[in-house]
Amino acid sequence: MPAPSVPLGVESIDENLCWGKVLTTSNMSCAQAGADGPAGTDLRSGRENNASQLCNVSGDATQSHYIQDPIPGRKDQWRCGISDGKDYGTSHLRRHRGRCTKIRHDDIGQIVMDKEGKLMSRKIDQMVVHDMLASAIIEQDLPFKFVEFKKIRCLINYLNPDSIPVARNTAKIDVMRIYMIEKDKLKKEMSSIPTRISLTSDLWTACTTEGYVCLTAHYVDSNWKLRSKIINFCHMPPPHTGSELSKKILEFLNEWGIDKKIFSLTLDNASSNDVMQEQLKNKLIVENSLLCDGQFFHVRCSAHILNLIVQECLKVASDTLYKIRESIKYVRGSEGRMLKFKVCIAKIGGVDASVGLCLDVPTRWNSTYFMLESAIKYKHVFEKLHMYDDNYRFSPSVEEWKRAEKIHVFLLPFYRTTNLISGTSYPTSNLYFMQVWKIQCVLLDTLRDEDEVLRSMANRMVKKFEKYWDDYSVVLAMGAILDPRVKLETLNYCFERVDDSTFETKLQLVKRKLYMLFEQYRNTIAPTSMQTLTSDAPQKKAKVQDLDYLFDNYAIIYGYTPG
Repeated sequence: MPAPSVPLGVESIDENLCWGKVLTTSNMSCAQAGADGPAGTDLRSGRENNASQLCNVSGDATQSHYIQDPIPGRKDQWRCGISDGKDYGTSHLRRHRGRCTKIRHDDIGQIVMDKEGKLMSRKIDQMVVHDMLASAIIEQDLPFKFVEFKKIRCLINYLNPDSIPVARNTAKIDVMRIYMIEKDKLKKEMSSIPTRISLTSDLWTACTTEGYVCLTAHYVDSNWKLRSKIINFCHMPPPHTGSELSKKILEFLNEWGIDKKIFSLTLDNASSNDVMQEQLKNKLIVENSLLCDGQFFHVRCSAHILNLIVQECLKVASDTLYKIRESIKYVRGSEGRMLKFKVCIAKIGGVDASVGLCLDVPTRWNSTYFMLESAIKYKHVFEKLHMYDDNYRFSPSVEEWKRAEKIHVFLLPFYRTTNLISGTSYPTSNLYFMQVWKIQCVLLDTLRDEDEVLRSMANRMVKKFEKYWDDYSVVLAMGAILDPRVKLETLNYCFERVDDSTFETKLQLVKRKLYMLFEQYRNTIAPTSMQTLTSDAPQKKAKVQDLDYLFDNYAIIYGYTPG
């Protein structure tokens, strides 16, 4: 009678149970053992059959759960070969198998083929499981208790019954271990690059009234790839004075070992930041860590300055913006109002309703631009909404809608400039000069506009512009010079268009600082491999008409053509 595919009394083939006596050779298969059974023994007999069913071969087919002790003159006796069981017989072996803690029950899903095509048990590395869970927590921004979720543990246990559950404290330790490994890698990378590192920093207060400080490093790696890494993000206890901030930033730099490699620090225009950068610069100058005695160390955030300039514009048009903002709040306030608004859209017809109403955040001017953009598309709907909703009281007048449209067009170049200089995947220092120049030209042109409100807006914005950008950032102007599309001739052209009385002085200042910085690099990095650059070197002068291509886009956006 042939042996059944799964022996009697065995729950599944997962346990790799084999019929017959103990297998002592690795090339003997389970099927062979099952077909033969114990030599000279009826497979249907009682004690011998039970013993045969309980014979188990591990993954390498060289060990057994149960062994047979030969006794002269008597039948061979069976006992557990793992836990050193002393009792003989067969019935107790079945009971023992269910409670033995040393028997490994491998899942059939963990059985894989080795190189020779034989079945072997796959070993699960618990440390790999820890690393994968920690990586998932980091990448998906999950809480540490994720590893203790009931269904996650059920999934892991289903995939590997032998896995050990991971606690949240263990997950926290694993995450910190990965952080320290990656931190060491980043420290080695930043210490090995030949270039300098530029920093950006910001400080803000969370909704919990706790202060936080962030420090980001920007550099070009050995493969000429632009890198931006958040190297510190931590709690900043009060007081948030410039002195305390400078100590904190210097502590960060010493921790990362990059205090000798800093080129610049970009900050917003808070008064505490001005004090902080001055104190930090003095400390780094004492250690001879900055180029050119720190003349290029402090850089003001261009996006923040642009935000301050536009906020001045929005103050003038506050009445118009208030009515538009309240109109959107009213419509979005309840489902019933939205239904009436949609009925009004259907009655008027010809309105593109694919764009929803966008409500702004007063501290973010670009959100105000989006609000105007969405509201203007529904201008005719708001004008007729009072006919369908008696409670609507915020409809702007026809004149206010016209002013809103003018403001929207006026803010377009500011919006595009903000998006351009706020990019993170490409260098932006070479874009700064041309964008600031375009903004200045727009403001000067708007001062001559017929609309009194626009003139008032431009006048306030020009004052704010002159406060921060009257003297263009020299180091960022150098970025434009190093752009092969711009060079010095373009700077000369732009300076002259804005003020023909001071353009030569401004250009000479930029040139002098550029040559000074170059000499500093030449003497520091490669004193013998580069030739001396002098300001008297002959230069090919470009014609004005050769520069027109730089302003084609400007003419399209702003309706201005250089003369």
